[in-house]
Amino acid sequence: MSKDEVKGRGKRVKGKVREEIGKLTDNKTEQLKGKVEQVEGAVQEEIGKIKRKAKK
Repeated sequence: MSKDEVKGRGKRVKGKVREEIGKLTDNKTEQLKGKVEQVEGAVQEEIGKIKRKAKK
């Protein structure tokens, strides 16, 4: 697993936590920020996978 994959996965987890906190506190802004962070993490993770496969 590449650095990008690890960082992306971490960002996805952090975003999910942020989204859930937003749900618990009924804060739509935090929910949205969490979702955005999850998408950013997923993109970074995919970039890492592509880079890793390109090196093979």
